[in-house]
Amino acid sequence: MKRIILLISLAILSPALSRAEMKGSDVSFRTQDGWNLSAVYLPAQGDNKTVILLHDIGDNHKRFETFTQKLADKGFGYLALDLRGHGKSVNLGGYRGFAKEGVDNEYNKMTRDVNAAVEFLKEKNIPEENIFLIGAGMGANVTAKAVSLWPQVGGIALLTPVTNYRDVLPIPALRVYKGKVFIAAAADDKKTFLEASVMRNVAFLSSGEGNVTFATAYDKKGHELLDAWVSPELLQWLQTPQKPEQIPDITDLPEETFEQTAPVEGELFPSILN
Repeated sequence: MKRIILLISLAILSPALSRAEMKGSDVSFRTQDGWNLSAVYLPAQGDNKTVILLHDIGDNHKRFETFTQKLADKGFGYLALDLRGHGKSVNLGGYRGFAKEGVDNEYNKMTRDVNAAVEFLKEKNIPEENIFLIGAGMGANVTAKAVSLWPQVGGIALLTPVTNYRDVLPIPALRVYKGKVFIAAAADDKKTFLEASVMRNVAFLSSGEGNVTFATAYDKKGHELLDAWVSPELLQWLQTPQKPEQIPDITDLPEETFEQTAPVEGELFPSILN
């Protein structure tokens, strides 16, 4: 009888034990320009995809904790970074001291953080096509720009990207990237929504209709948008990233909004935004 009770107890506890085991491990690696990056890594189950997570300005990898648990529950792996100047990745200083302008400022150099992260995963024998990048806010712009270094990664997800954040410009890389693209933006901020729509159009021209997914919600940005609204869609996209584009039904925006072509790098369409 005691043996039966023990077996039943273990069966009841095993899901909880499994979930506990799915928490990632602390890791660190170094960029080519000397930043020691702190991260949390969880290997994927089987041949599932592994996601590199890039947080917004002023945040760190912990802002993805709710989402990383959902990734783990689905069997996805993840590598959640503290980008240079954030969290524990501050051996060369903090982000508050970074220049806000310049094509070679530290925000632009965050693509080197992505480069180091991809190299870390490749050392784990993860093929590039099984590596996906997800960025929120500032991290979305860095994610888009990083595919100019790694055009063979399987896909990128941009949560509230903008056409210019601290001179990190995502559109040039989106013009040539051929992989799967997920873009999410909320309709309450018209300027941000329209910029994300422009990037959707650029990705559409480069990657093709079946490779671009556009998700929208009523409000929120970046990490809040992910946790409140779009995490189910993003998880589904990771499972089957080639799906039809979703056109948001926003009746107060003119139809021609969704027919714009790509802007000049770093510029917007004044006629749209005014």
